[in-house]
Amino acid sequence: MSGQTLISEIEKLKSCNLKNKIAERILEFEKTGRGGCEEIYRELCYCILTANFSAERAIKIHQKICEHLSDISKDELEKILKESGYRFPFRADYIINARKYKETIKELLNQNLNEETLRKWLIKNIKGLGYKEASHFMRNIGYSNIAIIDRHILNILKRFEILNPPKTLTEKKYIEIEEVLRDIAAQTNVTLAELDLYLWYMDTGAILK
Repeated sequence: MSGQTLISEIEKLKSCNLKNKIAERILEFEKTGRGGCEEIYRELCYCILTANFSAERAIKIHQKICEHLSDISKDELEKILKESGYRFPFRADYIINARKYKETIKELLNQNLNEETLRKWLIKNIKGLGYKEASHFMRNIGYSNIAIIDRHILNILKRFEILNPPKTLTEKKYIEIEEVLRDIAAQTNVTLAELDLYLWYMDTGAILK
């Protein structure tokens, strides 16, 4: 297989109803990004939860805690995460720590910072966020020109013999792979945010967030 084969597969998916479903999901992301501090904070907490964890299970756990994120204590949250079978209950600390940045993040969004500036700020200031998690959060609040490079995306790139996944996804490697994805997005006339959903669907058969 090859990059051209992958592009052909994406074009096939674009010609079916999947294109409309992806467009709807992108609109949902943009709506979240226009929401208030609490809505954006809840999305940030979801993205903290998903790191190295099943997205489907993270969604269910997030639904349990979603309405209590603004006032729950770290100990209470950690207890719920443990009882829910979450692998990383210590991330309760990350979620509580992120709470103090709710207003700041909303202010930064209102400033319309470029994507890389915002991503680096998130990685520097929000415990639990690396390049993948920060990019995930940004995509889920409406940013379209950053890539979420997780194992599903790497699986697709390997399957189509575009690249072999690195043993360690350093910042340099992340940016390099993001450029590969950016080229694929350009050739298929979609944004990186849309491309992520197409590739995720190809590897999992689902369109999640």
